[in-house]
Amino acid sequence: MPALRSIRPAAGAVARNPSLVVVSALFALAQLPDLLVGPAAGPELSAAVSASTFGVLILVAPFFQGGLLAMADEALDEPTRTGTLVAGGKEHYLPLLVAYLALLGVSLAFGFLAFFGAILGVAGSVASEPAGFVTVPAEAVTPLAAVAIIVVGLFAAYLLVTFFIQFYAHAIVVDGAELVAAFRRSVRVVRSNLGAALLYTVLLTAGAAAFGLLVGVASLALSPPPAVENVPAWVPTVEVGTLGAVGIGAGVIAVTGVLGALWATYSVAFYRALSERTPARGRQV
Repeated sequence: MPALRSIRPAAGAVARNPSLVVVSALFALAQLPDLLVGPAAGPELSAAVSASTFGVLILVAPFFQGGLLAMADEALDEPTRTGTLVAGGKEHYLPLLVAYLALLGVSLAFGFLAFFGAILGVAGSVASEPAGFVTVPAEAVTPLAAVAIIVVGLFAAYLLVTFFIQFYAHAIVVDGAELVAAFRRSVRVVRSNLGAALLYTVLLTAGAAAFGLLVGVASLALSPPPAVENVPAWVPTVEVGTLGAVGIGAGVIAVTGVLGALWATYSVAFYRALSERTPARGRQV
């Protein structure tokens, strides 16, 4: 299976090119404020830092994505250099930015429809209840079920769309495809290799979930304790000193650098393998 065979060349490329880890770690520094300023620091400060970081990442992420994928593509064949990061980021910045904004808009649209669909469904059932009662009448079960089906259907449709277009950036950077052609290319590659693409997605999802749990624990450890008196004894508290905080932050950045480099080389190696298995019509750009 390409999803498994691509692991070894990806790991070898990272081992031969530690600059990939350095580049990924530097990008992780841009997300460090979100890690240091957790909800315990106050909702206003946390929201402001998150919004600022998100705004910066929108502009920086396409450049980094294009440059890192270009470095990974080069590292699989020969030693790569940081100049490839700049060249790849500049060359593919505009199409990747447009694609990133388009996908962000689609994500927001799906989220908006699902959220307000659920709100309207719950509000409709609650409005039919006498004051003080929380039971759902039998006649409201069908509308609630319909809303639940719609929400689940929208979420499934969103996952399906992202599953098929997940290699658009690789098509842009590796194949030099134009924006629209890159999305078509990704769909054709995935459609021609459904089993391999599904296994690849499952592996990445499991890795991302484990890493997200690690970052969440680190964020709780680095955040200042909440100013709440009489906290129950069973609530766990973690206090780390300055050196401990620096160590945790450095550890998270280092792990992010390694995993980011591995993702880049692994995804490019896997995309190459799928491209070789895709019928001739799928290779047209």
